[in-house]
Order: sequence, then C-alpha cells, then structure tokens
Amino acid sequence: MTTTHWQDRSVIVTGGTRGIGRGIAELFARRGTSVLLTGRTQSVATEVARQVVGATGGRVSGMGVDLRDPQAIEDMAAEAEERHGHLDVLCSNAGIFPEKPLGEMTAADVDEVLAVNLRGTILAARACVPAMRRAGRGRIVLTSSITGPTTGYTGWSHYGASKAGQLGFLRGAALEPAPHAITVNAVLPGNVRTEGLAEPGEPYLRRTAASIPLGRLGETADIAHAVPFLASDEAAFITGQTLTVDGGQTLPESLDAFTPAPTS
Repeated sequence: MTTTHWQDRSVIVTGGTRGIGRGIAELFARRGTSVLLTGRTQSVATEVARQVVGATGGRVSGMGVDLRDPQAIEDMAAEAEERHGHLDVLCSNAGIFPEKPLGEMTAADVDEVLAVNLRGTILAARACVPAMRRAGRGRIVLTSSITGPTTGYTGWSHYGASKAGQLGFLRGAALEPAPHAITVNAVLPGNVRTEGLAEPGEPYLRRTAASIPLGRLGETADIAHAVPFLASDEAAFITGQTLTVDGGQTLPESLDAFTPAPTS
C-alpha cells in the first residue's frame, strides 16, 4: 500500500501568509514537509514563516512574490528547488477578491483580479512543472471556489470568472504533464472564516452560516485537510478533478430545502 513520506517532500504555498494558505502551510509543516510560503512582500512572508515555525517546529521559509510578475514566479520555483533540493507540490492558493458591482467595474479592476487569480495560477504551474519532472513526480493543487464554477454573488463577478477560469485551465493542464506522474486538481471552498470574510461584519456571517446545511462557516483547517490528500501518493490516479468543501452550501435548491418534509 502506498504511503506518502511527507518529510521527504517539498511544497510551495502561494498566498501562504493568511487565511486558507496559512492553514495549508501549517498543516504541511506539521507533517514534516519542507515549505516555502509566499506573500506579497518579503517582510510579511518572512514573519509569517517565523510564526509557523514557532507553532509547528517545521521547516518553513518565506518569500515575497508578486504573482503579476512572470519573472518573480520563475524565481519562486527556482528558489524552492534550491532551498529544498527538489520540488514536489505546488499549492496555488493566492487570490484576491475585491468587491465591485458590475456597473462600477473598470477594465483595471478586471485585469487586477485576473492577473493574480488566473494568470498567476497558470504561470505558477508552468514554472513549477520542470522542477517536478526532475523530481520524477508532482502535484499541483489549485484553490478555486464555489463562486464562479458553481454559484454567483453580486459584486464578485470578476472574481467568479477568475475561479471558473482556473477550472478550465486545470482540465487542459492536467493532460500535458500526466506522462511524468504530475497531477493537477482543485479544491473548491465554500464560505470560510478568514480575515477577508470578516470584513462584511457579523450580520453577513450569520446569514451566510444559515445557508450552510452543516450550520456553520468553514474553518481554514477544513480546507487545508483536503489539500494533502490531493497532493499525496495515495491520490496518484486522480487528475483534472475538483473537490468541493462547502458544508453542503451548494446543495439546497432554495431556503425551503431546509424545511423538513411532512411525515404524514
């Protein structure tokens, strides 16, 4: 039976300084994996890496990477391979979600979201595949969303387009490196309690939790635990697939679905 030896693996987690990305980085660190987490600035990435090391005792370092810059992304892949000796896993998690109604949205607003969320994902995968081929295996796990691929939300149409685009990318991208034992899959989180979700306030959070059959918002750990499975040896025969982690949020047809059916 295949068993993943996490202490022999190397992972990049983009957007690893907060929210879901930090949860993913911490989980890998606890398993003994060598982790390179990235953030927008070197100072923040370095500080968060220090905190994660303190919390987990793991092997974690930070790197400032602007995902709008193709050369910075290439440097990220090279740095991970140099620091760890090899590169096995890319968790392409970084994303931005500024709210902007369609009527107020500018071309610059669209370009910024697509540059980070979609173009950054594509370029990160492209940059990491050569190192994975040298390692003899690889796992690329994208953090997409239910918003866009499955649902919609006012003010986040450009965000939804970027997340749906990620899934279009993964299906084609999964084919090309497959002969080299490299898989490409995605996790689709529902509403997760992160720094960004706190901004709309408690009334919004309560309404959102009420729409989830399990009765609560997701936690970063709920998403993080799905990622190592897709990055594991045990998932070697899974590629081009998505895993929704949303507490059942996308199941109800309407609020009436929460009302028990009559028994007689």
